[in-house]
Amino acid sequence: MQMTDDRTIAAPPETVWKALFDPEVLRACVPGCQSLTGSTEEGYEAVVTQKVGPVKATFKGEVTMADVVEGESCTLVGEGKGGAAGFAKGQARVKLSPTDDGQTLLHYEVDAKVGGKLAQLGSRIVDGFARRMAGEFFTRFQEQVEGPAPEASETPEPAEAPAAQPEAASASEPAAEAPAKKSWLKRLIS
Repeated sequence: MQMTDDRTIAAPPETVWKALFDPEVLRACVPGCQSLTGSTEEGYEAVVTQKVGPVKATFKGEVTMADVVEGESCTLVGEGKGGAAGFAKGQARVKLSPTDDGQTLLHYEVDAKVGGKLAQLGSRIVDGFARRMAGEFFTRFQEQVEGPAPEASETPEPAEAPAAQPEAASASEPAAEAPAKKSWLKRLIS
């Protein structure tokens, strides 16, 4: 199974590169990761629990960094065994490029394979699972590098808005909210 995608990360390439080699960041990014020990030089040992269709398994495996071009690209190579569930192995080739506005374009190509009971589930289930795993990994990675979204800290708590309105609600209030909702929807679509 192969997939490819790009993400723009709001950080300079040097910051993204450091995060890519930080074991704590990697541990936080791998969905279902129970533990990740080791180092970039020696490789990492990981324990990951996942459910693929009806099969739930704990995979024990290794992750290494290969084809490292300092500050530009590398390949994360992993292989894990999940007992009776089978095995999973794959690699993610990652390339970083600076953007004109000081951010980083992260391009990745993933190639994954499974065997055992997992392979018997069919390519539709396995491919969908692999896409979700890769997408979730890189979404978490982007969140780790960028930090919390600024909108979350700037948005007032919902409890504050009703406090400014009178206690008694009139029957016309829901109708008054309708134009605001339509306006919001129009902005979203256009």
